[in-house]
Amino acid sequence: MQKNKKPIGLWSAVSMGIGAMVGAGIFALMGEASAIAGSAVYISFIIGGFIALLSGYSMGKLGARYPSAGGIVEYLSQAYGIGFFTGSMSIMLFFSAVVSLSLVAKAFGNYAVTFFAPDLQTQVMHHIFTVGIVVFFVLVNLKGAAEVAVWERFIVGIKFLVLCAFSVAGIYYLKPELISPDLYPPPKDIFFSLAITFFAYEGFRVITNTAEDMPDPAKNLPRAMMISILLVMVLYVAISFAVFGNLSTAKVIASKDFALAEAALPIFGHIGFTVVAITALIATASAINASLYAVTNVTYQLARDGELPKAFAKSVGHSREGIIVGGVLIILLALLFNLAEIAAIGSISILFVHAMTHIGHLKLIKKTGASFILVLLAVITCLTAMVLAFIYVSQTSDKVALILTGFVLVASITEITLQKVAKREVRPRIVEK
Repeated sequence: MQKNKKPIGLWSAVSMGIGAMVGAGIFALMGEASAIAGSAVYISFIIGGFIALLSGYSMGKLGARYPSAGGIVEYLSQAYGIGFFTGSMSIMLFFSAVVSLSLVAKAFGNYAVTFFAPDLQTQVMHHIFTVGIVVFFVLVNLKGAAEVAVWERFIVGIKFLVLCAFSVAGIYYLKPELISPDLYPPPKDIFFSLAITFFAYEGFRVITNTAEDMPDPAKNLPRAMMISILLVMVLYVAISFAVFGNLSTAKVIASKDFALAEAALPIFGHIGFTVVAITALIATASAINASLYAVTNVTYQLARDGELPKAFAKSVGHSREGIIVGGVLIILLALLFNLAEIAAIGSISILFVHAMTHIGHLKLIKKTGASFILVLLAVITCLTAMVLAFIYVSQTSDKVALILTGFVLVASITEITLQKVAKREVRPRIVEK
């Protein structure tokens, strides 16, 4: 009876993965990525997608063997056991998820204010929309997993249709001279742009947190992971051609957060601009909706196994109090930090967590039945992308190293405090026989 009530089927999980990925990454950061890779951004999206596919394969195999709502937290505890490293990494994962959501919320605010007269586009108005969208989806998520799935199917359907139509039309009217290889930057810049473009894929990990709400996760979770990443990869490449085939790189960079809407102008006119801008609002809202579900499950998993205070696991409506605490943290970060810089820092942090997860997977390879070569490639590509992103961001910001160091220190100090004071540890939910 319980199996029939599980709300997250294959296509619901695919929708949640797409919803989490197609958000701020493609809408808000296209201008930032193009400032690095120019009209060759599509190559960066292909490379980022390849890395995501390898990570998705590894995590899909882990999820099939260890179907837990904790997702990556469960995989870390299975691989590294109970202790400081597992606890610290799980806290880093939670912080990274919160940072990512804060960026998406900020992107929503950036788009929302453009629908008002210039004299009303104040910082206060931006903050109102940023805070408002987080509060709204916290309330939606408190209704439970079934409502999250319903929202995602509806939102992703709209978003995907509009973006596909935009891509097809953009490619149809494409001007080949605008995407000529002669205009490409040096190859190193294309690789450096992974600091931005990988962020557009990192949301796929939310699928790992749906395992306990998914019928037959051993079959559906890996499939949902690969399908969602492949669909998003094709979409990103198509959008890149549509944008750079109709706008010069200089115009894309100048339009910054609104590159997609700007690219719709020469094809569809002002109506197209408005439609794409509205879709951007839907996309960023969708990313918040899907990712909040994962944050809820991660905090719940940590609390249930004794990592965070017990208050995180208390019931509120049909969900947990952790979603409220997470929502408050998201709002604070969205109001305090810069979009592009923290996106890069978030990418570096997530790549590090992914790499450690895949290294742990190598220890479990006989149990998961995964390909050693593919998992090893997942480790290598994640670490390589992380190093490239760190080099680039260090060249453009003198405080990135301090921020990353602080990020690791906070996670470590929090873990030590919880171990010593609260006497808690991250324990695997699925016990080996």
